[in-house]
Amino acid sequence: MIRQKQLWPWMIAAIGFVALVAAAGFRATPGALVEPLQNEFGWSTGTIGFAMSVNLALYGVTAPFASALMERYGVRKVTAVAMTLIALGSGLAIFMTASWQLVMLWGVLVGLGAGSISLGFVATIGTRWFVKRQGLVTGLLTAGGATGSLIFLPVVAKLSESDGGWRTAAIVTSLVAFATVPFVLLFFREHPGDVGIPPYGADEVVPTPPPTRNAGKLAVDALKSASHSKAFWVLAAAFAICGATSNGLINTHFIPAAHDHGMPSVTAAGLLALIGVFDLVGTVVSGWLSDRYDPRKLLAVYYGLRGLSLLVLPQLFDDKVTGFMLIFVIFFGLDFIATVPPTVALCREHFGMSAPIVFGWVFAAHQLGAAFAATMAGVTRDGFGSYAPAWYAAGALCMGAAALSLWTRRRPETIEDTLIKEPARA
Repeated sequence: MIRQKQLWPWMIAAIGFVALVAAAGFRATPGALVEPLQNEFGWSTGTIGFAMSVNLALYGVTAPFASALMERYGVRKVTAVAMTLIALGSGLAIFMTASWQLVMLWGVLVGLGAGSISLGFVATIGTRWFVKRQGLVTGLLTAGGATGSLIFLPVVAKLSESDGGWRTAAIVTSLVAFATVPFVLLFFREHPGDVGIPPYGADEVVPTPPPTRNAGKLAVDALKSASHSKAFWVLAAAFAICGATSNGLINTHFIPAAHDHGMPSVTAAGLLALIGVFDLVGTVVSGWLSDRYDPRKLLAVYYGLRGLSLLVLPQLFDDKVTGFMLIFVIFFGLDFIATVPPTVALCREHFGMSAPIVFGWVFAAHQLGAAFAATMAGVTRDGFGSYAPAWYAAGALCMGAAALSLWTRRRPETIEDTLIKEPARA
């Protein structure tokens, strides 16, 4: 029985990791396909960036409602539908002939699907299945996205140069997403109570709660309640900057920016994948640290170091991979989404069992920041002929996020908090 108690939570985390890896496949695609789309259709960087902005915005705005839908219909069903939407959006793209179709397929369809299995999904698994090791599990699951990029990005870049071009890459991504659906439906379980065990680190079985009747109202009510807290707005603002400088800027524009300096796209994609390798390490370590140290101080360090690295990046681009660029890749990779575990920890501290949905709204801010940066960086490139102003602005914003993180006050501990912590000490 003890072995079963320990096995189920980690098995659920492993299934979630696989789903996140598969969902990350499409998120690795756009940055590698900017140039092929421009060559075939003549679309500007700003036009393609707008489609990616729609994707990133919906990816974020969908997250809190997806967390609420998981409360209503279950994580398993919502995840299966999300992966199907990603597969359809990617697969149908091979027939597109106009930029509005890019917006509808890669922007809307994939944005809705990806938003339904995002970091709110991570928070839901961590909160439901774990009392101990929540930070570590959050880091591991968040790293699933980085692993997905690691697996798919070089493949996508290589496939885009094959005889089938970018369409081959889109089809491969679609098939991987479809293959994940039966895996999730067969093996995922919703709550520890469904298999008669307590959450990891607790002693008592928590009864499975009844389904929520109105998922939309649950999401909106969580936002209304959280919006009265200064901590929510500080976390949302800092996380918007995180999204702008990671998904919006680096993920979407690093490859074309490197190509501007003569670096082959496949080489640049390899560097971006290497960021994913070190992100895997950095996010897991960040989760471990978040279980032990003040998450406010961790966030301040992460944002500050990220800002410094972005300020020097414009001087590092070259037509080949240099030692200084490799140092940037390692440094930025370790920091890339290390911000997630301490942000989730602060959501749990301030919002308790509502943390998954509240974090969904904080993540929405992350993706709105990413959407804004994806478009503005493209417009900057079209207007100035260089991405340099975008990198400098991003570095300055990260310094602001570091200051915001230190401004988040610790919530006074209550009697209820003490009771919640007792199982973790057992």
